[in-house]
Amino acid sequence: MDAGKESRTEEPAADSRAEAANDREAGQEALNHLKKRSRTPLFHSRVTWLDRWLAKKMMAGVGNPECVLRLWNGEEITEPIEDPVAVIVYCNRKAILKTIINPELYWGDLYCNGELEFEGDLSEFMQTIYRNLFMKGKKSLLRRFIEWLGHRRIANSHAKAVENIHQHYDIGNDFYKMWLDKDEMQYTCAYYPRPDMSLEQAQIEKMHHVCRKLQLKPGDSVVEAGCGWGGLARFMARHYGVNVTAYNISTEQVIYARRRAVAEGLSDQVKYILDDYRNIAGEYDVFVSVGMLEHVGKRDYPTLGKVIDRCLKSGGRGLIHTIGRNRPGPMNAWIERRIFPGAYPPSLSEMMTIFEPNRLSILDVENLRLHYSKTLQHWLERFEAHRDEVEKMMDAEFVKAWRLYLSGSIAAFNVGQLQLFQVVFARSSNNDLPWSRAHLYPSKVNLTIVQDEAGRD
Repeated sequence: MDAGKESRTEEPAADSRAEAANDREAGQEALNHLKKRSRTPLFHSRVTWLDRWLAKKMMAGVGNPECVLRLWNGEEITEPIEDPVAVIVYCNRKAILKTIINPELYWGDLYCNGELEFEGDLSEFMQTIYRNLFMKGKKSLLRRFIEWLGHRRIANSHAKAVENIHQHYDIGNDFYKMWLDKDEMQYTCAYYPRPDMSLEQAQIEKMHHVCRKLQLKPGDSVVEAGCGWGGLARFMARHYGVNVTAYNISTEQVIYARRRAVAEGLSDQVKYILDDYRNIAGEYDVFVSVGMLEHVGKRDYPTLGKVIDRCLKSGGRGLIHTIGRNRPGPMNAWIERRIFPGAYPPSLSEMMTIFEPNRLSILDVENLRLHYSKTLQHWLERFEAHRDEVEKMMDAEFVKAWRLYLSGSIAAFNVGQLQLFQVVFARSSNNDLPWSRAHLYPSKVNLTIVQDEAGRD
């Protein structure tokens, strides 16, 4: 969009018809020039009855939330509201039309580029919108077609996966250090046995929770698919005495992880490999993947299943931790395009194509949906505390995009649009199984240890 200066023509006075006739040719030339520009009079003219009608229909389509809606001339379309959830200003007609055509994709772009101004709590606003949309039930044929157009990519080749990961994770470790936990930079759902835990404490408890589910013991060989900045691998080696081989295709993350392993004296126990999960080699007692499945693409689930079958020993067990849905559906179109390219949150039924063909038995499924909402709230608070630094590092539009991403994700988990699954599995012939879930839950003494490990927030 051309954001430069806009040419304007002066309207002739009412009593200057002769002058207007003489200037008609010049005026027509100026009008033709404006039509060639992206910001034409079509989208920056006076407000009409049609604009008001479209705006009201748009609000009705999302359940008439308790919001104030203003148009570009300052006119309020909604009824007076004493304590609105948000105040939204549409700066031109085009912004309204794009929102009506595909709100899931374009609303975020309009907010970020300034064609739509927003005041209020983004998380609360998005939660209101999501809840209203869920209550509507069945989607129209047009809406389903638009969603299909926006979500055609459901498989990720190796080259595409590298490109997608680079776009999100290789934007700079310094950026993520500002708002992730200080210890291990865990960019996945934390676990809060107590709601008053700090982010650091909850991330440590998440890693213990995963390790307890996997029943790790000294000497176990573990392969991790998609290791982030390597925090879980180092944690497993340090606290449970295992040997970990971790695969990742993010160059920035692998470099960071290797340096940390050397600095902590864990390079003999932990090996970070810059490669795709499809190329995992060797056999292991344990397979673990935390936060990678969302990037695999459901067409490649059978491939992932074959990799697990190939690398898992006869008595092996594993865990997959992933964002998911209660039933099949795509990632939000704007987040997929602007934040997480190629992402897809699976339903449990879709995940079964990983396990069923390979005789892998599901032992436990836990949903940590509200734990992820709380994790995101901690991330958003820290992000906002560093927003000036982020803007200097990136730009104002980047800050808006990530604020919307984090706020919208909080809303999605709160209303149940997204889930967080931890699925534990083992070879079907493995009878070395726990008789209860007692091993999953620590005593008060263990929680005190977790707090001591995390230190002060």
